[in-house]
Amino acid sequence: MSAHDLAYTGKLILVDYGKEVEQEIASLEGMINKNETVKQKYHSRWLAVKLLEDDQDVITRVKKLADVNALVDQAQKSRNHLQSVYGDDVDVIIADRRYGWINGLVRETVTRSSTQERITISDKIDKVVTNRYLGIPIFLLMMWFVFKFTTDVAAPYLDWVDGTISGPITKWVLALINLAGLSGTWFESLMVDGIIAGVGGVLVFVPVLMCLYLALAILEDSGYMARAAFVMDRLMHVLGLHGKSFLPMIVGFGCTVPAFYATRTLENERDRILTGLLVPFMSCGARLPVYVLFAAIFFPQNAGTMIFAMYLIGIATAILLGFLLKNTLFKTETHGSFVMELPPYRIPTLKGIWINMWERTSSFVRKAWTIILGVSIVIWLLLAIPLNGSGQFADIDVNHSAFAGAANLIAPAFAPTGFGSWESSGAIMTGILAKEVVVSTMSQVYGVEGAEQEEAAEPTTFFEDLGEVVTSFAGATVDTVKSIPLMVGINLFETEAEEEQTDLMVSIKQGFDASSGGHGTLAGFAFMIFTLLYTPCMVAVAAERQEFGSKWMWVSIIGQFALAWLAATLVFQVGKLLGLG
Repeated sequence: MSAHDLAYTGKLILVDYGKEVEQEIASLEGMINKNETVKQKYHSRWLAVKLLEDDQDVITRVKKLADVNALVDQAQKSRNHLQSVYGDDVDVIIADRRYGWINGLVRETVTRSSTQERITISDKIDKVVTNRYLGIPIFLLMMWFVFKFTTDVAAPYLDWVDGTISGPITKWVLALINLAGLSGTWFESLMVDGIIAGVGGVLVFVPVLMCLYLALAILEDSGYMARAAFVMDRLMHVLGLHGKSFLPMIVGFGCTVPAFYATRTLENERDRILTGLLVPFMSCGARLPVYVLFAAIFFPQNAGTMIFAMYLIGIATAILLGFLLKNTLFKTETHGSFVMELPPYRIPTLKGIWINMWERTSSFVRKAWTIILGVSIVIWLLLAIPLNGSGQFADIDVNHSAFAGAANLIAPAFAPTGFGSWESSGAIMTGILAKEVVVSTMSQVYGVEGAEQEEAAEPTTFFEDLGEVVTSFAGATVDTVKSIPLMVGINLFETEAEEEQTDLMVSIKQGFDASSGGHGTLAGFAFMIFTLLYTPCMVAVAAERQEFGSKWMWVSIIGQFALAWLAATLVFQVGKLLGLG
């Protein structure tokens, strides 16, 4: 008789849970049948199984009935006995028996077209990418290709955006200001040295972020990112960290805020808080512009490798810190299981990739017109206010501005890290609002936009500038296509001199060389380390407070600042002793 027939005969189908479990079920059934109140309300075998599974909702309901203390106590003794016999939780044992029964039923009732078990293409790929020994190296290789794609392929469009903002757009704004009769006034300084320098300095990196989100969208839609979580689960367990914690960390590569909310998938409160403390060490997209800028300045020949290294350092820091906290402050005796369904591999759709990429990039652009715009105006104002009456408003030496005065108060604290100038210290502090602001602050404090506009240039018409924008975009597109083979070491470009650095990059390098006593490269790397490790942004801090409370928010803020300062100091001081940088 088939299972289909049994369903209509009304015959009860029982799952055999094994000798030991069945004995305990029978013992509990006997006690249930002796209690009329319980017997009338629940099926005896069903209730016995639920009690063994430690179903808290059922147990709470049963406790409200009369004369059930002996039954509840016996259920606890039965669970303890079975755990000692099997060495595992009873609910896991019961679930395993159920799925075993289901598997047997399927084998008996389902007829396949072939006598051999079919192995799908996804299964064949998973044998390689989720292999115990190859899984992690493959994951790291995939991430390396992502960041090579981000730096190499995005470079032509980055140069195009930079040239468009610093060239035609700035010229058009200046022309409109001149038509309005405001040339040479504080308004011109606000527009050029404040808004264009600040917001424009960040918008330059939009192509880099689009490439990053494009690559991540392809990996997510193809089904690989689920495998990455599965592969990293083994490493997380070896180091004492809950395997499920890697899922919020993957989300953290895009943005820290949703990563905090993703910790809600963790059942254990301690694991949730611990994961929340580690999530900020995953480099979010907002940190990428800082990495790209400093890698191009101090490591121009190995920019992609350095950016990849920053992401690896973040992961390593989270794992080591998690291992330390898991075995001290968050030490527990039980470890939850990690169960997830691996979706089949699929060819990503253009629509899905575009939606994924655009949603993340547009979020970054919206920040540019809100937070970054507001901060840029405030910084411009502070740079335009003379300190101790030196100079006129909006026409002073920035070294004697109110911003420089405030930044100089905290600069000595960063002297051991190698970047103790007021410019870099001020950028670090404004970066608390949003990491993108670090770049916009440096664009403003070094005053490179204004300097560039002072250079003599042949006058051009609006349509000539517009034509230049279009033709340069076409050239950037061609160069982008030619840049793709660079990921595997194939250079399709003609041999030419090393690309000249922008005025901002030159100014930053000179500033770091001066503040570090000639160890600018080492100080630049220390600055990247500090940016990686310290407090993400105010929006993330607010989300952290909402999810974990004020206590853990402050633990995170203070702890990250301390760790960032210590790590940056060690990098600079030890590197100096070794004669690096």
